Amino acid sequence: MGDRVIAQQANGNFGLYLLFAAGKRPDRHAILQFAERHPSVSLSYDPLDGPDAELVPASAQAHEPGEPAQSDLAEKVWVELLRDGLTFDLRGMAPGRACPVAHAEHLFDMEEASAPSSCEGMRIMPGPHLAGGERTVPVMRGMVALARDIVHHFSDLEAVAWPPAKSAIGRRFFESTVTAWLEGGAFPALGLTAFSEGLDGALQSVGLDHWIGQELRIEPPLAADRVTATRLGVRLVNQLVLVGGLDESERIIAPDGTRLVLRPSRNGRFIRVWRE
Repeated sequence: MGDRVIAQQANGNFGLYLLFAAGKRPDRHAILQFAERHPSVSLSYDPLDGPDAELVPASAQAHEPGEPAQSDLAEKVWVELLRDGLTFDLRGMAPGRACPVAHAEHLFDMEEASAPSSCEGMRIMPGPHLAGGERTVPVMRGMVALARDIVHHFSDLEAVAWPPAKSAIGRRFFESTVTAWLEGGAFPALGLTAFSEGLDGALQSVGLDHWIGQELRIEPPLAADRVTATRLGVRLVNQLVLVGGLDESERIIAPDGTRLVLRPSRNGRFIRVWRE
């Protein structure tokens, strides 16, 4: 288990967070039921099933949650889930401690959800077998797909938080946009990335670098119309995730017929966009 602990520490705050209404986080039994009912998911490891089983109170039934026999047992209330050949750790289950969630600056379809600060968080993160590949698109896609499956299964799950974009996404919007992406549609740019206004009036992506190693920057005056610029940004983010970034200048035609230049910044960290 030492390698598992080291991997968790190395991952830091990496992962995707599931926000449940207070007191509504599922326990191990509920997660087992979820895995049994979902054809693409299986429970591949449970630290409380096997060598550590004696730590569960004798009164607990098989596959049913028991209160921790000692305070540090709460740290063992997690499981490893396997989805399409990829393993992910799920932490924060009841009766263990909820996972603290970072403040969300960008909210998507959260009108009917509780405030993220009032929710209890669970965390999905790549397992140690995926060490070194945590930020590859196939692994992140698998993690998002697992989150979609859990959202669909648990009605008390109110939103998903994605720290790279500093975003919180309402359950219906998350499920619909992610499902469309998984079925071959556009990348969920509003949610798995976000957009913020720069001091100079530019419109800049937030969290795209987590997917491709670069952020998108729509320069003024092209960014003056925020609605139009955001629509353009969504289209460009989808394309950039598909191709994996930009190494040299390109010229494209925008949906309105405008000729645009895309060019990496000198340090390569940004993809700048302006009218030709």
